[in-house]
Amino acid sequence: MHAGDSVTSLMPLIRTHRGPRACGSILARAAIDLFILMPLSAGDRLGPYEILAPIGAGGMGEVYKARDSRLNRIVAIKRLKKQHSARFEQEAQAIAALNHPNICQVFDIGPDYLVMEYVEGKPLSGPLRVDEALKLAVQIASAMEEAHGKGVLHRDLNPANILVTAKGSAKILDFGLAKLITETNADTTQTIEGTILGTAAYMAPEQAEGGALDERSDIFSFGAVLYEMLSGARAFRGNSTASVLSAVLRDDPAPPQAPADLQRIVARCLAKHPRDRFSSMAELREALEGFRQAGGLPRLPSIAVLPFANMSRDAEDEYFSDGLAEEIINALAQVKGLKVIARTSAFAFKGKNEDIRRIAETLGVSNVLEGSVRRAGNRLRITAQLIHAADGTHLWSQRYDRDMIDVFAIQDEISQAISEALQVRLAPRARKVNVEAYHLYLKGQYHRVRLTMESLAKAKEYFEQASAIDPNYAPAYSGLATYYYALGVLGIKPPGAVMPLAKAAAEKALAIDPANSEAHSVLAIVAGVFDYDWKMAETHHRKAMAADPVPPMARFRYALYYLGAVRRFAEAVEQGRSALEADPLSTFLHYSLATCMYYARRYPESIEYTHRALEMDANFGFAWIVMGSAQLQAGLTQEAIASLKRAVELTPWDSVAKWVLATAYHRTGDREQSRELAEKLAGSDSRAFGAAMYYAATGEVEAMFKALDAAYRLRDPMIAGFRNEPFFDPYRADPRLQGLLRRMNLA
Repeated sequence: MHAGDSVTSLMPLIRTHRGPRACGSILARAAIDLFILMPLSAGDRLGPYEILAPIGAGGMGEVYKARDSRLNRIVAIKRLKKQHSARFEQEAQAIAALNHPNICQVFDIGPDYLVMEYVEGKPLSGPLRVDEALKLAVQIASAMEEAHGKGVLHRDLNPANILVTAKGSAKILDFGLAKLITETNADTTQTIEGTILGTAAYMAPEQAEGGALDERSDIFSFGAVLYEMLSGARAFRGNSTASVLSAVLRDDPAPPQAPADLQRIVARCLAKHPRDRFSSMAELREALEGFRQAGGLPRLPSIAVLPFANMSRDAEDEYFSDGLAEEIINALAQVKGLKVIARTSAFAFKGKNEDIRRIAETLGVSNVLEGSVRRAGNRLRITAQLIHAADGTHLWSQRYDRDMIDVFAIQDEISQAISEALQVRLAPRARKVNVEAYHLYLKGQYHRVRLTMESLAKAKEYFEQASAIDPNYAPAYSGLATYYYALGVLGIKPPGAVMPLAKAAAEKALAIDPANSEAHSVLAIVAGVFDYDWKMAETHHRKAMAADPVPPMARFRYALYYLGAVRRFAEAVEQGRSALEADPLSTFLHYSLATCMYYARRYPESIEYTHRALEMDANFGFAWIVMGSAQLQAGLTQEAIASLKRAVELTPWDSVAKWVLATAYHRTGDREQSRELAEKLAGSDSRAFGAAMYYAATGEVEAMFKALDAAYRLRDPMIAGFRNEPFFDPYRADPRLQGLLRRMNLA
């Protein structure tokens, strides 16, 4: 939603509907409690917040778009008509502690106002396709489960309190504020005697009668919302508030247009007595996910393109068979209404003799494309078959005997045949590419994704050869850009030596192809973690994600190198989870989510995501670093030492794991081994940020600041997240830390 789209859809606060028992004495008492609010105008200030524009009004106050002058971010301010009590403030703080990508966050509280996350989106409405409704329903249930686990009820869940963002995610607004605003002097979850709180058509029967509430009351409201998502009509209707409440208490709505199992889930949510509903949001969420996994949905067509088998005599031709599969993935990804699994996850089964049905089940698809390539000189023999995984039947198969120069035509023919078999529309692609440059680029990609010192060196050679043969081939330059940035962020080369090269290569790619997503993604990282120009960084990240579909790695870089750095953890987690839908077996995406959870102090979840990454690739050294760091912060020091030792083995060029290992030794009381390792590192060309973490943990404050200054001068990429690093928590109030934040444009 843009700022002027609707005055009622952003941050609607709680509406009070009065039933038969709420009468004139209640209104009189409420009138005494209220004080007159003078409307705010653009330019007015509430504490550090500058009012930009009014964007809504409700029964409990007014909502404004504002700018936080300290953090230079846009927020929404709800100005209340009633000053809060100490208990309200205490419970508002509890809600502010909720950290879930589908809950609108509370940032701050004033004497008569709340400061909340500014959300752009449109109010939830129906009817929706079953798959769309179910996706949003699972998100909402997950958010409610999180809040209920922290003891917070919503008590006014309705479509106006749920926004759907431009990316199709749900955001629950005013979470729990219904309870807090009206109960500043109450000690239980029961509504104030004589009043009825909530929106009539969505409140549980016990709520309509002014009875005691628990999480099953929110489950009833959830059922009414889900009913409306599926049917486009309210479950409980009437010509007045009284008649609506009467329907809530008496009537059972007609089943919505949905599969029978989903109808039963809705009916159980809407049971009149709480004991007949789901016992918890967790149980409800599991039921929804079980329905989806059981195949109850009319699913979108979906496909995984496996790496083509290299049948050539020359094993080095594997780059071509991999590249052919990747090009088909890229072509099919442009098809609207077709779910295509990204390269990383599809290639996870390379060289494994796995059953097609198991592959499809793991990746969440119904169709699999497999094939083989045999190359002899300039002649190609390519076979491909599209398999319906449920029963193993072949939907389409073909063999191509062509010259190498026809490779692009073959790719297009295979993609077109698949689109026809799956009854989806493939847009034609106009391509004019030098075949030799294309092959060199494929070789570069083949070696780059392996991320070893030797493979990266080979990747650079091939990208440079491709650009020399065809100076107008943008992917060759974006490939070089990713090579140079990888050297810097992985600690292989000093950032000052390689980041300018990454920037130059990315700019060359964009001069040829202004929409090149990978080049924008690299420029975003250079702008943020090297130049500390966070505004430019976000601009390039957004341009990188303007591609349709959004590349999972573009989401990864946005989450890890921007959203994490500016402390927008909920958005970072949302980006990570969205990326995993297309690339569910990506170790990098799990690593990104683990890092975000670590920065958010959610250590058990960080450990869980690193476990998932390591299940897919036990040799992914950076996941072991995050694992050890999270275990150390969670008090699992012996486990942390084992993880960090493994990280040191796998990333011998990078000293960060060694510094954190020295810190772990210090935590266990083994000061001698800790100091011995630290002294070895201090005398080597190692990452200064790792040293700063160690000195922060050991309490050597002057050495810590010296190391931080060195990390700043050297542009160590890790310093971009230093204000999130738990090791520095004891020193947050030190003016020198604040000064460093200002130099990095993060104050």
